[in-house]
Amino acid sequence: MSSGSRHLFKPAAMAMLILSGCASGPSSTPRASSPAAMPSTAQASAAKATDERFAQWLAGFRETARAGGIDDATLTKALDGVRPYHRAVVADRAQPEFTRSFWDYLEGVVSDRRVATGQQKLAELQSQADAVTTRYGLPGPVLMAVWGIESNFGGNYGDVPVFDALATLGFEGRREAWARTELMAALKIVQRGDIEHQRMVGSWAGAMGQTQFMPTSYLAYAVDADGDGRRDIWGSMPDVLASTANFLARSGWRADEPWGLEVQLPPGFDPARADVSVRQNAEQWALEGVRTLDGSPLPSMGDAMILQPAGARGPAFLVGRNYRAILRYNNSMSYALTVGLLSQRIAGGPGVQAAWPRDLRALNRGEVLALQRALNQRGFDSGAPDGQLGPATRKALRDFQRSEGLPADGFATEELLRLALQSP
Repeated sequence: MSSGSRHLFKPAAMAMLILSGCASGPSSTPRASSPAAMPSTAQASAAKATDERFAQWLAGFRETARAGGIDDATLTKALDGVRPYHRAVVADRAQPEFTRSFWDYLEGVVSDRRVATGQQKLAELQSQADAVTTRYGLPGPVLMAVWGIESNFGGNYGDVPVFDALATLGFEGRREAWARTELMAALKIVQRGDIEHQRMVGSWAGAMGQTQFMPTSYLAYAVDADGDGRRDIWGSMPDVLASTANFLARSGWRADEPWGLEVQLPPGFDPARADVSVRQNAEQWALEGVRTLDGSPLPSMGDAMILQPAGARGPAFLVGRNYRAILRYNNSMSYALTVGLLSQRIAGGPGVQAAWPRDLRALNRGEVLALQRALNQRGFDSGAPDGQLGPATRKALRDFQRSEGLPADGFATEELLRLALQSP
C-alpha cells in the first residue's frame, strides 16, 4: 500500500505487477552478488565515481536531517550502512511493453487458493478482525483482501532495506523531493523507537510491512493496537490490521455502504455514462434502469458511478465512496476493483458473473503510443503520448468513437487503433 505518493511514484502500468507482490519475500539472507564476468577497468571506475557521488549526496542529506531534528544516534544507526540499491532505479524507470487484460489480472489475483487462504486467515484472526471492524468500520474480508494482495498474507513483503532503496532513489534524482520526504519520515520512525532500523525492510520503492505502507503513510496512519508502545506493521497482526483499517477509514470508508457490486445495465445504456466523472446516488441509477443481477434493490450508495473495465461488451460494476477509499490506498482501477472482488469471494460471495470479451487483446505500450499520436493528429487531445491509458486518453478515445458512430466506452482495442491510424 502506501500513501497516494507511492502510486504517483509507481507508473500506472506497473499496477499489473501487484500479483507478484512489491518485492521478494522477507529474508535474513544477505543478497548475493551475480556470478557475472569481472567488470572492465572503465566500468569499475564509473562504479567507483557513482559510489563517491552517492556518499556525497548522503552526507548532504545527513545535514538536512540533522537540521530537521534527527539526532546523531539515529543518523548513525540508520544511515551508516546504507549502500546504493541500483535495482530500485531500474524498477522505477521500467515501462512494461506488454500489458495484461483486466480479466487475466483479476483471475490471477483472485485465485481459488488466495480466496481459501483469505478465509482461513480470517477465521484464525476473527477476534482481532472483529475488534478492528468495531473500531473503524472495515469488514474483515476487505482487510484480508488488502493483506493478501499486498504481501500474500505476510509471505512476501520484501527484503530490501528501506534506507538503501529511498536513498538510492533520492540520489538518482528523478523523484528526489519525494524520496527525501520519505527518507526523512523513515528516520523519524526509527527515532521514535517503533522499529529497529535493520527490520525496516520492504519493496524497492520503500513500501514497508505486511500491507506496504510508505514511511509518510506509516507516520500518519499506523496504529499501536496491541498496546506494546510500538506500531509494528511487520510482526504484530493487531497493528497490521488496525493500521490498514485506519488508513481506509480516514480515506472515506463508509461502514454503511458496500465497496460496490456487479450490476445489469438497461438496454440502450449510453456507455459514455460509465465514467468516473458521472456520479449520482444508487437511487438515481435505479431510476435509469440499473439493476442488481438477482433483481433485488440496489444498496444505498452515495456518489456512485458505473465502471466497465472491459468496455461495453464486458461486466459492469456500481461503485461508490468505499471504492474511492481503496483508490487512495492504491490509485489503480484494477487494484481497487480486485480488492473489492477478492473481499467478496472471501466473504463467501460470487465472482464476476457476466462474460469477459476474451477475444480482445490488451494493447501494448507501443500500440497505446501509436493510438495517442493518431488521436492527437485527428484533433482528439489525449495529452502528451506516454503509452498509458489514463483519463485524458480515454476521454479522447470516447470523443473519437462518437465521431465514428461507435459506442463511446473508451476501451482501447486493436480495431480502434487501426481505425484511428487510417487517414482522416
